[in-house]
Amino acid sequence: MKKIKVLIIDDSAVARMIFTELLSKDPVIEVVGVAGDPIIAKKKIMALRPDVLTLDVEMPRMDGLTFLEELMGSAPMPVVMVSSLTERGGETTLRALELGAVDFVTKPKVDMVAKLPEIIEEITGKVKMAAGANVRKKSTAVPDSASTRRIPITGAMIRTTEKVIAIGASTGGTEAIKDILALMPADAPGIVVVQHMPERFTRLFADRLNKICSIDVREANDGDKVIPGNALIAPGNNHMLLKRSGADYYVEVKSGPRVNRHRPSVDILFKSAAKYAGKNAVGAILTGMGADGAKGLRLMRDAGASTIAQDEKSCVIFGMPKEAIEVGGAERVLSLEKIPEAILSSAGYLTTRQLDMQISV
Repeated sequence: MKKIKVLIIDDSAVARMIFTELLSKDPVIEVVGVAGDPIIAKKKIMALRPDVLTLDVEMPRMDGLTFLEELMGSAPMPVVMVSSLTERGGETTLRALELGAVDFVTKPKVDMVAKLPEIIEEITGKVKMAAGANVRKKSTAVPDSASTRRIPITGAMIRTTEKVIAIGASTGGTEAIKDILALMPADAPGIVVVQHMPERFTRLFADRLNKICSIDVREANDGDKVIPGNALIAPGNNHMLLKRSGADYYVEVKSGPRVNRHRPSVDILFKSAAKYAGKNAVGAILTGMGADGAKGLRLMRDAGASTIAQDEKSCVIFGMPKEAIEVGGAERVLSLEKIPEAILSSAGYLTTRQLDMQISV
């Protein structure tokens, strides 16, 4: 079996040593080199031709984001970011995902020697996953609230029954979800989202989305109502379920065992949507590793919901949509760019383009 060649880029000699030792224990991974900063890394990438980089965010001479931006704008390759579990670290990590990093792991702030082995299963799995990721060249333009704002789809609701949109994603999902929510009109049906992400990061993710979307986006709290023009992001380390009281939908946020190794779990959300919304729900499963959400999407479809899976070409990782398709959960398989309009159409929202087509007929 061909080994996955990994280059470790970290300014901490201790971190480089521990990552090398722990990753090298996996028979599929070969650590071909280490670098203490991006300047050295550039030379080693040319000489060693690694398959995957692990990249620390804060380094001397050139910070990790600047290096990542240059790399993804010229010679893109799979990168797993290593960041701290802090507010600043979270913001930087989300920016790294925007720039094209495949995924990230959080590095312990204290007692690194003792605690790094605790995350080795996570980083080993993410390195293996990254090796098979669909990595694309990224623009080097720096995003801000003006430059990233999309022109939302406009139109009109044509059905009176309230619809609920449920979205699930994992690896590569932060950008996919952003691309979808940024196109939602201000009066779009209520949206509930599970993105595999640690606590703290989900709030930062929701805040970033809220700045560029026409709808209101925020991290969910237990008991929040699901209403038009709003999207609720499941908080990290908690499951989120859709519930119904009379004509109103709301979410239940709670702890509980991991499902498919995840908390929050897409399956938990989708199964609750099947139970409480049935044919009034629209489900979309996006890029991600594993099978979380596949069974839940099938239950949604069986309950009469419209269901969509992202296609392989537009996915960073095709795992979750692939599993959903194989178990018969996906009514349609679409590219990411076609999913926003398909979601709205399924929810009874007639877009301006569709209205124009009807008028022309």
